[in-house]
Amino acid sequence: MAVREILLLGHPLLRKKCERVADWSERTLRKTIVDLRDTLSHVRSSKGFGRGIAAPQIGVTKQIIFLHIDMPMVLLNPRIVSKSRKTMLLWDDCFSFPDIMVKVRRHLGIVVAYQDEHGKKKSLGAEGGLSELLQHEIDHLGGVLAIDRAIDSKHIILRSEWNKIARAEHNSHQL
Repeated sequence: MAVREILLLGHPLLRKKCERVADWSERTLRKTIVDLRDTLSHVRSSKGFGRGIAAPQIGVTKQIIFLHIDMPMVLLNPRIVSKSRKTMLLWDDCFSFPDIMVKVRRHLGIVVAYQDEHGKKKSLGAEGGLSELLQHEIDHLGGVLAIDRAIDSKHIILRSEWNKIARAEHNSHQL
């Protein structure tokens, strides 16, 4: 198992624009995909959450995203080719700033063009949670973090405070 350290907010590599993957025979490509898979798996088993991770979060400045929702999926050189006009507001979090929640606006639906790990061109339509996740991970490849997308400075909150508010709202709805 190749679990890598996840870089945290403030690390300069998180702000770099990633290079496109051009060589599918690269041994480092396979290693990075395995490292992303193992790191995400470790976070999921130890923290109980996590749906995706981008290569810069483990210090690799290549356009690689690893997702695991119903099944594992690798997206190389992903780019959003279509966005819905409709948007959604949601609280976003990130492995790179695990104690912070940020309220962001994302497109409700998107279409992503990408290449699989063999270089085959593919397309993926996504809505709701998957759309949000893809936008979040693709942002990482451009050096953009969810904290940069906060709707304003009042919508950045510590996870512990967010949990208190969410519990209070839940309890008031049950009355």
